[in-house]
Amino acid sequence: MPHVYLSLGSNRDRERHITAALDALADRFGEIEVSSVYESEAVGFAGTNFYNLVVGIDCPLGLAELSAWLKQVEDDNGRDRSGPRFSGRTLDIDVLTYGDLDHPQEGVQVPRDEITENAFVLLPLAEIAPEQKHPVLQTCYAELWQAYDRAQKLWPIDFNWRGRQISRASTED
Repeated sequence: MPHVYLSLGSNRDRERHITAALDALADRFGEIEVSSVYESEAVGFAGTNFYNLVVGIDCPLGLAELSAWLKQVEDDNGRDRSGPRFSGRTLDIDVLTYGDLDHPQEGVQVPRDEITENAFVLLPLAEIAPEQKHPVLQTCYAELWQAYDRAQKLWPIDFNWRGRQISRASTED
């Protein structure tokens, strides 16, 4: 069964939609790995800030079946696909990696380019899978994060899910 990493994001009623996505994933796949939740500025358009995180699951579904199920979760949470590609959204769930698959399959791009392009994907991925290697680059995510040099602002926030704190805002001394 492949281990899969997913990125989750929302900039509309953020806490509700991220919680709903985590609930759906846990209900379907059982125990899930959850990174801290980060707030970040919108990338590619002017909009309200996003909440972003990465989740790891063991997935019995094929890649196409998983992708279709994730789209249904997005739709169940009010995702409007009629707007521009770079726009606000209630919920966005992307398959980042699917096991060690290193090329697109079943119409799904894996690994996602966003892994190395966006801090809001790479930092939480490096947090929960620091020693895991990128399927194409064969460099671990912690090293990719250390080498990341793009100016994208993000910061951890306080976030609770199912009675536990999964994320804590950083405190400066």
